[in-house]
Amino acid sequence: MSFKSGFVALIGPPNSGKSTLLNNILGWKLAITSPKPQTTRNRILGVRTTPEYQAIFLDTPGMHRSNNPLNQALVTVAVEALAEVDLAVVVMDVFYHRGDALEAVIANLKKVNTPVILALNKVDLVKKQELLPMLEDLATRRPWEAVVPISALTGLQVDDLLQEVAGLLPEGPQYYPEDMDTDQTERFIVSELIREQVFLKTFDEIPYSAAVVIESFREDEQKGMIFIEAVIQVERESQKGIVIGKQGQKLKTIGQAARKGIETLLGSRVYLGLHVKVAKNWASDPRALKRLITDSQKPGS
Repeated sequence: MSFKSGFVALIGPPNSGKSTLLNNILGWKLAITSPKPQTTRNRILGVRTTPEYQAIFLDTPGMHRSNNPLNQALVTVAVEALAEVDLAVVVMDVFYHRGDALEAVIANLKKVNTPVILALNKVDLVKKQELLPMLEDLATRRPWEAVVPISALTGLQVDDLLQEVAGLLPEGPQYYPEDMDTDQTERFIVSELIREQVFLKTFDEIPYSAAVVIESFREDEQKGMIFIEAVIQVERESQKGIVIGKQGQKLKTIGQAARKGIETLLGSRVYLGLHVKVAKNWASDPRALKRLITDSQKPGS
């Protein structure tokens, strides 16, 4: 049998489970998740290699309609990924399978000729008799290559989805070594793990105005520790106060939770120093957005 390989974009509305699906496929936590939409900002690459195929998955920001400069930049990242891949998997939450959420995705799919699989996510949360009408309705929306009901969180029928993906990949080379499952640097993943805790532990207004910059990343072999200094960047002084919290307790909580995830990732004890700085209105500044919403992982680069 010939080897198959290709690039697969995971696309869909915000908070539909794309990052959770990528983590399930890889078997470890690469992409951060939270109950809040637009958690993913960058195009994150994860690689699954088997003896028969290599699928390079691109987790993208959620597709939606918005006039906000940051959100528009995020949608651009997702749309550009579609033009570079061999296959797309639309991840759709069962609770948002109708209306604007799906229509925004379908509108963007009309711009490309990429084959598309629909993964209807969170089916473990609905009754079986409710699922069939959903699948029938979705099948009429556009010519999908396949429609697969899944639960990205529990892994339900994710193997079935992967079989559909493998069947649609073209013959091709193995782009990455079989023991490589992402091209992201440790510094990037660490910054994302910190940003995830900002999402989870602050008020709704903070996460979308927050970015994380790793200022130093140093391993001390004698002490058996990795020393990391990071900055949480916000737009306003009032937000800085919220992230720091009373007597620094909120920042301490964010740091403790992030450190646990980082230690699991790196397999080492970690010292994490967190600081908060104000960069006024960075989320509305095109130059700042260009620096933050990076898109450097091009297929084949």
